[in-house]
Amino acid sequence: MLRLLFTRRWLGYLALTVTFAVIASLFGMWQWDRRGQAVAAIEKVNANYDQAPVALSTELSAGSLDADAREWVPVSLTGTYLTEEQVLVRTRPRSGEVGFEVLVPFVSTEATVVVNRGWIPTGESQDDPDQVPAPPTGEITLVARIKPSEPLIPGRGAPEGQIASIHLPSLQGMTSVDIREDFFVALGEETPGPATAPLPLVRPELDEGPHLSYTFQWYLFAVMAFGGLWYLLRQEARARRGDDIRPKPSRDNDEEDALLDQAES
Repeated sequence: MLRLLFTRRWLGYLALTVTFAVIASLFGMWQWDRRGQAVAAIEKVNANYDQAPVALSTELSAGSLDADAREWVPVSLTGTYLTEEQVLVRTRPRSGEVGFEVLVPFVSTEATVVVNRGWIPTGESQDDPDQVPAPPTGEITLVARIKPSEPLIPGRGAPEGQIASIHLPSLQGMTSVDIREDFFVALGEETPGPATAPLPLVRPELDEGPHLSYTFQWYLFAVMAFGGLWYLLRQEARARRGDDIRPKPSRDNDEEDALLDQAES
């Protein structure tokens, strides 16, 4: 088998097998990393989501805010909405539908923060929403959850007054006020509340997905590739040995066959 393996043809098969195993292992590592990200997100929800609200000033007391670490922490703040600076985030899914999320800057004593007020559906006869509920006017107290800026989506644009993702540096260029670019907040409650409002954002699902099983599957594919190579190599080696040791017809058998032919004739 070793002599056969080191022939040019089987070395080519071995190279293909190694290449496939490396690619499969890389996919396995990628799925493992995806699972790690999902588990970290679940742990963050469990640790932060149900905390008692704290004043935003408390979160900002250190001068900076690690929005990734403090994601989902509820905060309270009081101020006023800048209704004229409203922006819609397009292509946002909810329960199998695609709609918009409503962003409005909120001026408080601590900072001017973008508030995600919730989700509204796409219009029945056009791509834009039929109606966008206006935020309440006057001084409002909010309870909302900290969220980090979303990544920019390359190549995806949006009509005027809309944005493709909650990428705060891009949103800064669409507003006339100086907003916080390190975090925004997802609305939980408004006091006093409006007559109508967007649908509130739902609690994230605590599901790490199928990444762990996919990880094992890719590593299993890598092992199976070498198992398949060994099986085929073994089969060919056995076939070659069988050709070499196949018994040759003996002279005695030839003479016996000739005598039988004469007797029958």
